[in-house]
Amino acid sequence: MNGETADVAAHFVVAISGGIASGKSAAAHAFVRRGIACYDADLAARAVVAPGTPAMAEITDRFGLRAMQVDGSLDRAAMRQLIFEDPLARATLEAIIHPLVRETLRAQVAADTGAYCLLAVPLLAETWPAYAWVDRVLIVDVAPEVQLERLQRRDAIERELALKMIAAQATRAQRLAIATDVVDNSGTLEQLDEAVDALHSKFLQLAGA
Repeated sequence: MNGETADVAAHFVVAISGGIASGKSAAAHAFVRRGIACYDADLAARAVVAPGTPAMAEITDRFGLRAMQVDGSLDRAAMRQLIFEDPLARATLEAIIHPLVRETLRAQVAADTGAYCLLAVPLLAETWPAYAWVDRVLIVDVAPEVQLERLQRRDAIERELALKMIAAQATRAQRLAIATDVVDNSGTLEQLDEAVDALHSKFLQLAGA
């Protein structure tokens, strides 16, 4: 997949993603325990909209003061409600944030000195092929009924809201369509750890470590 630019070609990069409540964070942590760096798109997104940044200024210019809290930070609750109800607002916000997030992640990858590294990108399928420069795409997958039950339990929400949250993301088929590797996380944490161990060995070999 790694064909966008040469600057990341020397670094073996695995993008990890999955649907909501699939356990992608648990999978990423299992790689981190094995000494692999994981660069998180969500953390990068928070950094690029910190108070006083150009992105934050553009967001307030586009959406007004409702987008900002009194301390100058992004009002995430207000923006989350807005983009959930307005697809155009979502597209506008993503057009501001996503390119900066990718730029941040590319810089982190370029500075990485490990055998390989991970990019945790929750919206990987939604933003593909913007990340087509990675070497592998690992999708953490669960059966739909397991995902629904875990999401309801995790967030203490009703079935109807959980279904809406799942429907707001890319479909399971869309995620699997871009995968080069899939880990089934419908079982226990111990089973997930065993699967990660096998994948870790595989990625080390592919990276030439």
